[in-house]
Amino acid sequence: MWMYLGLLAALFLGLHNLCKKHAVQGNDVFPVLLGTILSGFLLLLPFFIISVYFPRYALKIGFYITDISWKIHGFIAIKSMIMASSWILAYKALKYLPITIVTPIRSAGPFFTFIGAILIYKESPNTWQWIGFFLIIFSVFLYSRIGKKEGINFKTNKWIFAIIGATFLGASSGLYDKFLIQRLELNPQTLQFWFCFYATLILIVILAVIWFPHTKKRAAFKWRWSIPAVGILLQAADYFYFKALQNPEALIMLLSAIKRSQILIAVVIGGLIFKEKNKRKKLIPLAGIMIGVFMILYS
Repeated sequence: MWMYLGLLAALFLGLHNLCKKHAVQGNDVFPVLLGTILSGFLLLLPFFIISVYFPRYALKIGFYITDISWKIHGFIAIKSMIMASSWILAYKALKYLPITIVTPIRSAGPFFTFIGAILIYKESPNTWQWIGFFLIIFSVFLYSRIGKKEGINFKTNKWIFAIIGATFLGASSGLYDKFLIQRLELNPQTLQFWFCFYATLILIVILAVIWFPHTKKRAAFKWRWSIPAVGILLQAADYFYFKALQNPEALIMLLSAIKRSQILIAVVIGGLIFKEKNKRKKLIPLAGIMIGVFMILYS
């Protein structure tokens, strides 16, 4: 069952990436990011209010947000800092790079998660899983060759390094999620609500320094329907992902790989919507990534 929940998370993540590309085009990254996180927080806020005043009803509908200690608040705040850093790098890169380049690089995230799952959680991959992960990494390398034809040099382009950094931080957060869900026994909605709360505070502090004081920057910002859509879709994806992680048998390295199937939506549909170059050539490494994912999933 947890694998199917992982596939649902991948579906919403793919749609989330399309909306994210639309939201950042011609916009400053930081207010867009704040708008998306704030939208997710406002989506969850009614469940928090219901949990405080009508706890029995919240339990009945399965969205009860539990009371947590200050120590656990600290653990969640750490996740917020990790993901805020990852998102800032990812949004900046997405603004200046094609979605058909950014998404495949992000697809290397399972490799970092894979190594962490072995070292930290002692998860044991088999031969086919090893082959699948290295096939994903090789396919990402093929994307780098295609990227050069679009004027993107993977060795000197700073946005490539930004998206690689975002990928590493995102993978670290994925490993941390298993600790929060399985070791601390947080339910998905509790983790999501407080994560959004602390991430919103972090972004407000950043914008108070670099964006709010500048009139020209504020005037240039364009509100789009895709900004709240990004936040809502992300919360839907996280909910199914965290529900999958609640299963003691769930392997974080496999869930991370399953989530990469979002790439189908981003590369195929995204390439058509945003009219990006070399779509046919990108289908070859795309196939490699998908084969790698299926090898892991069905091994």
